[in-house]
This record gives sequence, structure tokens and C-alpha cells, in this order.
Amino acid sequence: MTETITPEIFDHLVQLAALELSQGESEYLRKQLNNQLKAIHELESIPVGDIDEITMHGVSYSDKTTPAPRVDIWQKNIESEDILGQAPQIEDGYIIVPEIPHEELS
Repeated sequence: MTETITPEIFDHLVQLAALELSQGESEYLRKQLNNQLKAIHELESIPVGDIDEITMHGVSYSDKTTPAPRVDIWQKNIESEDILGQAPQIEDGYIIVPEIPHEELS
């Protein structure tokens, strides 16, 4: 497979992500992404045979070897006042952060 990210596709992705990149940054990032794709294609070309099970993380786990999921138990953080005391601005127990400038995308 010889797919690459063309400048046109990359420009479209940059526009969708609402990024502001210089020409140099765009070209550098596009080349880096194409290098990653090349590495992925090289990995895809490695013959693994029919007997190897496909796993997401390289190690296959069965029900016998996988521990049961733990039960999540909510516990109140007794140091929450200490944490809130470090924030520059608090309102009703919440930390106030500056608004992030953004544009509505169409």
C-alpha cells in the first residue's frame, strides 16, 4: 500500500481541525505523518501466518488469565479544600478557568 497524505488532503484536515500552521509547520507535520504511515505499511507487510491470533496489545488474554474487573467505589477527597485553596479563582466549589478563544465552525 503506498497511500500518502497529499498537501490537498493535509490542508483539508488542518481546516477541519481549525489549526493555524505556517507553511513550514504544515510541510514538516505532513512529512512526519507520512513517515508514520510508511512505518504502519511496513508493519502490515509482515507475514504473521494463519495460526497467530490478532490482539490489540500484542498479548492474548483469555477469561482464565484475565482478572475480573474491579468495582469502582467513590470516595470523597478529604483534601478538596486544600486543592481548591490553590486555585486563583473559585466559584461555588468550582475552579474558574479563563475562556478558551474559539470560533463557531460551520
